[in-house]
Amino acid sequence: MPKKIPMRQCAGCREMKPKNQMVRVVRSPQGEISLDFRGKAPGRGVYVCPDPECLKKAQKTRALERSLDTAIPPEVYEALAERMAQP
Repeated sequence: MPKKIPMRQCAGCREMKPKNQMVRVVRSPQGEISLDFRGKAPGRGVYVCPDPECLKKAQKTRALERSLDTAIPPEVYEALAERMAQP
């Protein structure tokens, strides 16, 4: 029997994709927002495609703020976009 692949929905484009192809944006218990490329960091998470355009869509619709239940300053979005652009 083949192993089941966990699927997650992108907060930007709203498409379902395999979890291992997504980037997780995490709000830690201390309230810090960061990117989790391994999917193991503790805290509340929301998934985004590793495409800066999906991050822009999520920012425009405030999807990350609603999912993480916190206000996210523009500087954090810029830092996330820079980090996402790195290989």
